[in-house]
Amino acid sequence: MEINVTLDVMLAKRKMSVTELSERIGITMANVSILKNGKAKGIKFETLCKICDVLDCQPGDLLEFRREAGK
Repeated sequence: MEINVTLDVMLAKRKMSVTELSERIGITMANVSILKNGKAKGIKFETLCKICDVLDCQPGDLLEFRREAGK
């Protein structure tokens, strides 16, 4: 099982860059890139709330649960 982060899709829909998002939510571009590339081990609810506020979306628009095949 895994959680797939679709931040890149939402950024494209909103025509927003990683740089702009990082400036607007107050975290580094490197940390936004880690989230966007699916390399993060977790995310603070505070950060998730900021991202949802700036991108005008819901957490479910950014996170997708994937079950392992055959389970």
